[in-house]
Amino acid sequence: MILQKGKKSTVITAYDALFARLIAPYADMILVGDSLAMSFGGHADTLFIGMDEMIYHTKAVGRGAPDAKIIFDMPFGSETDKESALKNAVRVYRDTKAFAVKLEGGEEKAEIIEHLTKNKVAVIGHIGLTPQSVRIEGGYKIKGRNDDEIKKLFADAKAVEEAGALAVVLEGIKAEVAREITAALKIPTIGIGSGIDCDAQVLVWSDMLGFFEEFTPKFVRKYMNGAALAKGAFEKFANDVKSGSFPSEKESY
Repeated sequence: MILQKGKKSTVITAYDALFARLIAPYADMILVGDSLAMSFGGHADTLFIGMDEMIYHTKAVGRGAPDAKIIFDMPFGSETDKESALKNAVRVYRDTKAFAVKLEGGEEKAEIIEHLTKNKVAVIGHIGLTPQSVRIEGGYKIKGRNDDEIKKLFADAKAVEEAGALAVVLEGIKAEVAREITAALKIPTIGIGSGIDCDAQVLVWSDMLGFFEEFTPKFVRKYMNGAALAKGAFEKFANDVKSGSFPSEKESY
């Protein structure tokens, strides 16, 4: 389904066919996020990934969840102007099963969003804390803490909506500000670290399942301790091999 205004919806990241298949029954949309540069690539931020890698992973997700509504996260440098953005978005549509592309930025990206939507590309916006801006901003900074930031957020949200985006991600925005933005927009909002009042919520699967151990953002709720469970299984396998109990006669041809 497509996200609906006023209806609570779930968005979960996936980067491969295996987890896409597991996630699909529970997610209204699946996001192939550039966060995979960090959670799977081991990089310090999301700027290390390009179109080729994103296409590869989106193809895999499409094979695992062929009926899912998939969001393709446009990587850093892939939508710096209207022409390159459209060229790359067309490639996404031709090479993958993505339903929409996601762009970071507000007013400064409105012209690009409008160009894409006028050329039949579905777009999801992304405002507030934008991970691709981490270097120029000197870190990950929560938005909506003063009047100037709040004014900018509302301007960004309206610009994205008026440009034709079908939804907008609100990341790292003070909850009360995100609530007001959600109420002011006609399009759905997707929250991540922006409180309960957004229409949808998104989490990175490796965060919510406790596999990513380097740090845990405040907004992440861990639904299992995946890393500990996996380590326990690996240890048990290693012990069974070394003790000679694996493989057993039953597990041998």
